[in-house]
Amino acid sequence: MKLYGSLTSPYVRKVRVMLKEKRIACDFVVEGPADPAGHVAGLNPLGKVPVLLRDDNEALFDSPLIIDYLDSLSGEPLIPHSGEARWQVLRWHALAQGMLDAVVARLMEMRRLPEKQSPEIVTHQEAKIIAALKYADDARKGPAYLVGDRFSVADLGLGVALEYIDFRFPHDWRDRHPRLAHWLAGISTRGSFAETLPPGMERSLDAPH
Repeated sequence: MKLYGSLTSPYVRKVRVMLKEKRIACDFVVEGPADPAGHVAGLNPLGKVPVLLRDDNEALFDSPLIIDYLDSLSGEPLIPHSGEARWQVLRWHALAQGMLDAVVARLMEMRRLPEKQSPEIVTHQEAKIIAALKYADDARKGPAYLVGDRFSVADLGLGVALEYIDFRFPHDWRDRHPRLAHWLAGISTRGSFAETLPPGMERSLDAPH
């Protein structure tokens, strides 16, 4: 299999973490969606990464779908097959996906020319992120994992989302939510997180908040 995507995309990073956690062999092809000589546009009509090209040349896109597919291949499932735990894990994953969407939307707006930026859009996306952080801190139950007593896609998704906030929207969320910060400190020591850290993120993670 081949995974197409950029090093700094949080959606791609989620899939890379999943591959590490499941110990699935997969070639990682560093390629942005706008690369004129690339494969993304031909594999995904939406022109987005990540794209997973299976061994049968069937392409899958959208990180939740790819993660669900990878979870079905082997090993202990990181998404429970049934029961309340399944819905709890998927709810956390949906929250994390929404957080990433808000951070990306804010980033894209702030990359526009200053005279074309909308402060209202930036403020709206920041409000979403702040509300989601509070929700995550209030809803978190266990000291180590979000659902049950072992690592799941809930932890994968939220961990990647929080580190991406540090990367693209650094602010004092740790001061407001120290319990959530403590939880992330534990999750981020996993090999799957350390081995997929995007270039440039090291400084933002080490910086005071």
